[in-house]
Amino acid sequence: MRNEHMRNPRKPFGDTSDPSGFPARVLAFLDWLRAHNYSEQTARTWGRQLRTFIEWCAQRELTRPSDVTRPLLERFQRHLHQYRKGNGEPLAPSSQNGCLIAIKRFFHWLAKNQHVQFNPASELELLRIGLQLPKSILTAQEAEKILALPDVNDALGVRDRAILETFYSTGMRRMELAGWKLSDLDRSRGVVTIRKGKNKKDRVVPIGTRAVQWVDKYLSEVRPELVRDAGEQRIFLSRQGGGIGLGALSSLVGKYVVAADLGKEGACHIFRHTMATLMLENGADLRVIQEILGHACLTTTQIYTHLSIGRLKEIHTAPHPTARPGGATDEAPEPAPEIPR
Repeated sequence: MRNEHMRNPRKPFGDTSDPSGFPARVLAFLDWLRAHNYSEQTARTWGRQLRTFIEWCAQRELTRPSDVTRPLLERFQRHLHQYRKGNGEPLAPSSQNGCLIAIKRFFHWLAKNQHVQFNPASELELLRIGLQLPKSILTAQEAEKILALPDVNDALGVRDRAILETFYSTGMRRMELAGWKLSDLDRSRGVVTIRKGKNKKDRVVPIGTRAVQWVDKYLSEVRPELVRDAGEQRIFLSRQGGGIGLGALSSLVGKYVVAADLGKEGACHIFRHTMATLMLENGADLRVIQEILGHACLTTTQIYTHLSIGRLKEIHTAPHPTARPGGATDEAPEPAPEIPR
């Protein structure tokens, strides 16, 4: 079934014979996104979320966007809130908002192009989401334990070590590492160019000497044995000789995180979070970290000020009299004098 969908990506949305029906309108919307330089990842994600909404509407015999009203969208929002996954857990607020954002952008596009008379999603309110900290951050020692796990006497072990070192050194996203090309590594300057990162922006970030050494070892000893197409420019390749998929990257890194037996969960992003937190604890400027990570807004980077607890502990200990051994008496404080009336 999955391969059939890959050959015919329009089939998951249903019958497109009705030009005003949901499937035809959604596909036109996704084509518009691609034509206006939205990333393929965004188009796929919004398409998947809109398909969830289409299926919910179909169960209520609603087949066209023009059938949708604001009360109906509010019902769907309640459905998302009440929905339970197979393990009994609710959808995360961010997942609920992701689906609602796709719907809002879809109906905005419909109204702008006069495919519907009014936009029923214009005043649909998203959930309020507070600061969400990453579940797991590694210490420097824990990161080193994971990096040491690949068997570097094995070809794929060398590749895996180079991948882990690159994630840890550069803070790349998995999508960015998967698309990293041979021409994007500048050894003389110790930097890598990340092309078409999130929001399709290019940036240049530093890469450490040790990471470069492992990448070079992989390029000289392993990649020539993996590559099948002489025109292949991606640095990291799968066992089959093509690029490594995003899911495969997550599985690969997650396997080593679990094997380290640290009691922590995570995959590619755990190294991104760890790198940023350790840099901040070691005195890096927040705006430098913002540039390295490719955050459009400094507010996004400020999450790491909440994670650098080690640095906060040092700052707290230095001036605080009760934070140092012997810095506070064990005796009970004297009672406050009685205030004259």
